[in-house]
Amino acid sequence: MTAEELRKLEKDVKKTKRLASEQAMELHDLIEDRLPDAYGELMAIAEATYNTCKAWDEASKKLLAAQTEAA
Repeated sequence: MTAEELRKLEKDVKKTKRLASEQAMELHDLIEDRLPDAYGELMAIAEATYNTCKAWDEASKKLLAAQTEAA
């Protein structure tokens, strides 16, 4: 794997981590500020949070595998 490809994977990990953090903040805000009135939003926000965290985890594992292979 080229250095440029590794940099792209690193950038992807940073982007997915940022998105996961933003989604987690949305879930936190729902829990802290809007429940129980907004309970109808809970499943959608929780699922979106799960999916963004899973995307970050997959990107992190892909980067780690590429770095291990390159070493």
